[in-house]
Amino acid sequence: MEAKGLFKEVFEFKETRGIILSDNRSAIATAAASLKQNREKLEKYIREHQKFLYSLQPVSADDGPTVVRLMAEAAEKADVGSMAAVAGVLADLAVEDMVLKGAHVAVVENGGEASAVSDRPIDVALLAGDHPLSRRIGFRLETFPIGVATSSGVFSHALSFGDAEAVTIFAKNAGLADAVATATGNIVKGNDPREAVKRGIDKALSIEGVSGVFILYKGIVGRAGQVPKIIGIGIGSV
Repeated sequence: MEAKGLFKEVFEFKETRGIILSDNRSAIATAAASLKQNREKLEKYIREHQKFLYSLQPVSADDGPTVVRLMAEAAEKADVGSMAAVAGVLADLAVEDMVLKGAHVAVVENGGEASAVSDRPIDVALLAGDHPLSRRIGFRLETFPIGVATSSGVFSHALSFGDAEAVTIFAKNAGLADAVATATGNIVKGNDPREAVKRGIDKALSIEGVSGVFILYKGIVGRAGQVPKIIGIGIGSV
């Protein structure tokens, strides 16, 4: 994740590691605090609502805090378990707090899912394990707000029922992108790569709020909708 002339900080909280980017130094601390506070609210909620944590189907959460309700809403649209949206929603809430703090550039990458509001282009790399294109290509984000999320059935520790090397979703926010990346990744599998990629594209673009999709599967590259400009990324970029 790159843009010139900005403050950049790596954050770690429990098993989560990510990057915060902004034109406003104090907004970075605001984002870190938001991530921690909303993560704690989520953990408190799931201690009392175990189904929300373990279900692979959408779960109603009208009684939950904002982070929980947003996760449930994204999961409902994508027809997946609510935890599929956790990283994206946490990033969205942190970006929202950064904007309220006065940031004109507010970008949070949380475990591979990114939420961004910016007055200038932001470059993000494609992360797909040891795939030859991983960290070698990326996307130039120029329309905001935007959420970007990537799911992999091969290179990720996250649960996926599919076999795609990478499914990257571009959506109106990162929570929705996160949930849809999981839902799309789940169905990209089988011995006919072209048909699998087409099936994934159709699934992703059928969900309101999704603007574009990029898929890598068994040598096939699929892209549809409004996918940001694909760019070359230098070694070492994130």
